Amino acid sequence: MASEIQLTDVTKRYPGRRPPAVDNFTITIPAGQIVVFVGPSGCGKTTTMRMINRLIEPTSGKITIDGKDALSLDPDDLRRGIGYAIQQAGLFPHMTVAQNVGVVPGLLGWERKKVTDRVDEMLDLVGLDPAEFRNRFPRQLSGGQQQRVGVARALAADPPVLLMDEPFGAVDPITRGNLQDELMRLQAELRKTIVFVTHDFDEAVKLGDRIAVLGNQSKILQYDTPEAILANPADDTVAGFVGAGASLKQLTLRRVHDVELAKAGVLVSTEDDPGEIRRKLVDAGKSFALMLDGRRRPVSWVHVREPQVQRPIRDMVSNESTLQDALEAILTEGGNAVVTGARGEYVGLVEIDTVMAIVRQLREENA
Repeated sequence: MASEIQLTDVTKRYPGRRPPAVDNFTITIPAGQIVVFVGPSGCGKTTTMRMINRLIEPTSGKITIDGKDALSLDPDDLRRGIGYAIQQAGLFPHMTVAQNVGVVPGLLGWERKKVTDRVDEMLDLVGLDPAEFRNRFPRQLSGGQQQRVGVARALAADPPVLLMDEPFGAVDPITRGNLQDELMRLQAELRKTIVFVTHDFDEAVKLGDRIAVLGNQSKILQYDTPEAILANPADDTVAGFVGAGASLKQLTLRRVHDVELAKAGVLVSTEDDPGEIRRKLVDAGKSFALMLDGRRRPVSWVHVREPQVQRPIRDMVSNESTLQDALEAILTEGGNAVVTGARGEYVGLVEIDTVMAIVRQLREENA
């Protein structure tokens, strides 16, 4: 169940600072949608978001969640009903992954078995094998794995609202793209109300059902769908966020699952010996084969001349990735982009010709 959020004339003033950090902010965030606050550093977007769960108390104004006055509730009770994910994951270093994910259900008094089952369910949902990761500590995880645990923890108590403050900002671009895809996949399943803060307009376009472009003191410069903002920026400041190459940016609005995927000419297994791989390639008249592991997950490319040498896949995309992601993967790989499904299994390839056909179509539409 998702909840509508309304902020009406919300203002935040800090002692000793004359202009307010946030000034008369009013917005309606529809239930079940991702609304992205995007704007420059210091504009007040994080302050605005943190007033929703009262990590920062507003000076004045009204905030309602599912019609209930958030300012009349006990702050701790309010926060237990709102998931919260931040840039550095914010995991407790002395707790295992399972303990981190189970924190809020434990505070809510869930029975131990219910918490354990929920932890495993959440880890599986964010693509981490519970048996492998349950008893690890945060220091034993990569940055991307930590962020996945952070999202699992935020979702563990099944909150109707999820606040995300630059949650993917501290990881490398490829991991960031993968985490964005994971969030899109989760949202397709869960339909939470998500408020997402970022300074990256491309991320806002990729993730948002609606985008609020904010100026100083969280003044809303434009609040609309990504398509509308790309096509008709409200003013020069918003146009500056959109930047050049609007038709290319519109690739962010198209998903890999919207286009026809090609199939790799030859698929081989990690169990195949080099001689068998060479024979398959020669028989098919192909130069490259895509190697899959026992769970049909892509591992590497191998060439007919050196079938014993594996060339790792540096960048892959998922069904939820954008065509802009696919184009970047194509450029990184120097060939087709490998596409994976919900559990990392191989489902096909995106070819450069497919992406360029969409680019030509978008340019014609915008001409």
